[in-house]
Amino acid sequence: MVKLTLVGRLRDGMPLSQTPAHMIEDNEVFLASYRQKAELVLREISTGALTMPKMTILVDHHCFHSLIGDGTCCIALCDAWYPRKLAFHYLQDLHEELEKVDNRIIESFLEPYSFKRFDYVVGNFRNRYLDTRTQANLYKLNSDRRNDVDIPTEEFSNILRNCQTSGTDVGTSSTITHAQATIWSSHLLEVIALKWTPITVLVMVAVILLWTGVVLNEYDTLTAW
Repeated sequence: MVKLTLVGRLRDGMPLSQTPAHMIEDNEVFLASYRQKAELVLREISTGALTMPKMTILVDHHCFHSLIGDGTCCIALCDAWYPRKLAFHYLQDLHEELEKVDNRIIESFLEPYSFKRFDYVVGNFRNRYLDTRTQANLYKLNSDRRNDVDIPTEEFSNILRNCQTSGTDVGTSSTITHAQATIWSSHLLEVIALKWTPITVLVMVAVILLWTGVVLNEYDTLTAW
């Protein structure tokens, strides 16, 4: 299935939109890890290190599929078994929606993931491609077989190695910092904090009372002499 989508601007490699968080079934740590990888792919595309209009990048048991448009790039993370042809139909649909957006709007964003309105577009199209067995998706898979092209494939580890070789700072970009910050501001950690904070406070109080009791007992023993 399509797990994560990122829409970015090619001029500076800034991610503008993504899959709405409530539609992602995987946990926050998984999301942040693969979002960071997608941001790196976007940055490499924006700098010209990756130039193919369509490309598939293998990472773990997943694939990044990328489609370069007019000033923008759409990247989707899918399970390895998900049909590549269907993934690119999905990216093409997103690209066509982006073409309807005034370029001045695309260029106006100053912060990563600021194009919140397009998140809902991403979510709506993603829902159409979750089930590969729908009549519409089966038609897309079986049509235009003669026009299928051999899309280049690359390993993510090679891209990462090339970044390190070229001296690119992989870990300090503003977008990666944003992805890491998402972990610490996540709903998951809020739940953990709500669950464990009272327990931690009770344990600390018990330790303090126990320690106080020991000290007072020793004091009473000494004064008894």
